Amino acid sequence: MQELDSTDRRLIAELRKDGRAPMAQLAARIGISRATAEKRVARMMENGTILGFTVRARDETSSIRAVMMIEVAGRATSAVIRNLKEIPELHTLHTTNGGWDLIAELRADNLGDFDRVLREVRLIDGVLNSETSLLLSSA
Repeated sequence: MQELDSTDRRLIAELRKDGRAPMAQLAARIGISRATAEKRVARMMENGTILGFTVRARDETSSIRAVMMIEVAGRATSAVIRNLKEIPELHTLHTTNGGWDLIAELRADNLGDFDRVLREVRLIDGVLNSETSLLLSSA
């Protein structure tokens, strides 16, 4: 993968804000020509820097979101992951190093559902400890 320069990084930042903006508008925001922006986006897509574009739906931005760090007992990680994947409110799951074994991003429609999900996770065999932080805003 090719090293990104500051123009590539600024272009990616603009695409994250609005992936549907016209290329000419994106280019103008960062001070390059439309043709240059198109070439850079095409290159980043070819080399795998940009994997695709996505949609953020209103229900995703208005729901209760949190990250939960999870400590797992011994060799129970695979079983815990299988059980966690059955919880529909669990949006993403990452294995990690350090004090926590797993990090889960949770989304719930209301506080009652959020509370239920926390209880479900803590009741899974092999989950020793967890810590959850609500995501209040995104920059």
